[in-house]
Amino acid sequence: MKTNLRLLRKSRGYTQIAVQMKTGIEQALLSKFETGERIPPTETLITLADFYNVSIDYILCRTDIPEVNSEQ
Repeated sequence: MKTNLRLLRKSRGYTQIAVQMKTGIEQALLSKFETGERIPPTETLITLADFYNVSIDYILCRTDIPEVNSEQ
């Protein structure tokens, strides 16, 4: 998970501070999530998945496909 969170952020040209300002998730927590020191709670995973427009499974490294499944 930590690798995908860092890659998502960097590939979009964001700093941790920018992500904090756009999502409300504290920079210190973002850092801990990216280093694997902490695991984000479900609500935070949803926020990050929505922000990056990827699936939670992609963030959790359960798939290599970042696209959100749009089938309902």
